[in-house]
Amino acid sequence: MQGVTDATREDDLLAALPILSRTFGLGEVRSREFLAHGLMNRNWRLDTDSGAYAVKEITDVPLPKVRRNLAVLAGLASDGIPAPAPLAGASGDLVAEIDGHGYCVLPWVDGEHVEGTGLTLDQVRDLGAVLARLHESLRRHAPGPLPEQPPAAKVGDPAKADRAAVVLIDRLASAPVTDVAKAAIEALDERRDLITRHAEARPETDVPAGPFGWTHGDFQYRNLLRDDGRVVAVLDWDRLGVRPYGEEVARTVQVQFGVGGVFDLDRVATFCSGYRSVIDLPEADLADAVTRLWWKRMTDFWQLEFYLDRDDPTFGDMFLSDEALLHWWTDRADEVQAAYAAR
Repeated sequence: MQGVTDATREDDLLAALPILSRTFGLGEVRSREFLAHGLMNRNWRLDTDSGAYAVKEITDVPLPKVRRNLAVLAGLASDGIPAPAPLAGASGDLVAEIDGHGYCVLPWVDGEHVEGTGLTLDQVRDLGAVLARLHESLRRHAPGPLPEQPPAAKVGDPAKADRAAVVLIDRLASAPVTDVAKAAIEALDERRDLITRHAEARPETDVPAGPFGWTHGDFQYRNLLRDDGRVVAVLDWDRLGVRPYGEEVARTVQVQFGVGGVFDLDRVATFCSGYRSVIDLPEADLADAVTRLWWKRMTDFWQLEFYLDRDDPTFGDMFLSDEALLHWWTDRADEVQAAYAAR
């Protein structure tokens, strides 16, 4: 991220450590380690007199929303969902505000992040069931009431998406010449053609089909820890919100099993079968969610915007990988829908 170095990360944490230790009763800090794999927030491991902890500096979510979301986790854990509950200060607050920064502290959980294509089919099926049980648990421990109608799912306008692509092409053309930038310009030209050819297949309304409720919002391997073949921690609840269940299933599948420019259709089918063994999501509702996700990917460019705005090559690589998947998906739309419909 532009302007943020290892030194500034350490300076921020070092300034906050004494207050964090007092607020959450951590004791003397013996060692600390910055965890570089986070894409948005900043995270550390602390080893202290009282144990090992994960410290998260909250950078992209309003703190009242973070407090609301963290308050749900103890209830989920009581249902058997592997959701590490945050530490509370003496006042009961789950977030410490220090020098304009917000921090939360959670017990450290040993485990590893495993991409979806690295899981066995049995593990994939179990993962689908874990997501469904999480949705059921959130019904019981919701942070607020559900609206009468699901949130609108805005359908991207083809003309607006085309204009956005042109703007990005111009920005990339004036940026330093890199292999990623050259490949992205070519990909954007191809995307414009793809949008034109498939605009008639976009969703007709902004009303998504199917049941809806509170969902995790980013249920994917970077936010899952596994140990001995099991999910032992579901992390990063910043995006907890009300969505159609089909939307979260569709997105989870894409992030987990859309790797290397293709969908692993066997794993797509197995995950959806595991989910539907717990929550019997109707096939038509799931198909609607898949089409909406496909069109959303067709008309958004967030990875490239992050790549340019944050000067972070990680997001450029993500864009190119997802672009290959979008073309593969578009060419095999019926096969993808059939995999999502599996029982």
